[in-house]
Amino acid sequence: MTKAFSDYKAEGHDWITLSSGEYYPDILPLATALYEPVLVMFGQLMEESHSSVDLFLKISAVSQTWMRIQLARVFRKYVSPETPVEMLKQKRQAAVICERFGPGFRKIVEAQSRFRQRPMPDEALCALLWEYKDRGKKGYDLTERLFCIFRELFPSFTVSGPERAGRDVLLGELFPDYPKPDRPVDFVIYDQGTPVAIGLARYDSDRGGAQEDDRTGQYRDCATELLTYSAQRGLNLKVVFLNDGPGLLLGSMWNDYARIENLNPQNIRVVTLRMVVERVTPQWLRS
Repeated sequence: MTKAFSDYKAEGHDWITLSSGEYYPDILPLATALYEPVLVMFGQLMEESHSSVDLFLKISAVSQTWMRIQLARVFRKYVSPETPVEMLKQKRQAAVICERFGPGFRKIVEAQSRFRQRPMPDEALCALLWEYKDRGKKGYDLTERLFCIFRELFPSFTVSGPERAGRDVLLGELFPDYPKPDRPVDFVIYDQGTPVAIGLARYDSDRGGAQEDDRTGQYRDCATELLTYSAQRGLNLKVVFLNDGPGLLLGSMWNDYARIENLNPQNIRVVTLRMVVERVTPQWLRS
């Protein structure tokens, strides 16, 4: 009998993959070199703006994507900490953001005063921005290594999807009659051109509370939806949740994922990268 995900819990620390981090204050020279031009440009735009709304519209008009996103992050710190980060990244949302959050923006004169009080470059702010730099990288590493495992050990199978950064696979593109065509997944495993497993991947450096509940709730809904569709179409699809990182050892996360697997143990597998070889086997994928 193949061990269940819950059976690994007692030795869970041996089954997770740790991703190395960076030391403070060692990162400061690189962080200030990278983000000083951002702070300089932010200061220039601030001096040219007659209001905080005007400043944000100027930032949204910056054509270079990386610079625009960094400026928006600085704007959030100085002017509008309540504005959702993801909204700030979307150029087309500028007017909506100004309408919804503009009344709560800090006054431009106060923001200017606070900005002038800080050194240039502002090491503290550069260090904060540096934390965003590799956000998502650990998840990209996870999927990339999964692809490598399949290429090396299971060459009769292929894995498709964004190997690192890239557009998610939408199930409506894979299955034209899928009931939620915009459902995004991270990878699809094929056996001789036929999809046999749908996968989601996540690296959890730290997780807990409401975020933990949201993540496992989404996984549960996704698994139920996929397997219902699979049964209705006679596809016998498998669902693979590739999760890794020390966040699995926090709170009730391990138990929550074990319960998701127990919804349908024959067709759902929750695995860390180290479990893939013994749990996501050709025999299981073809069963």
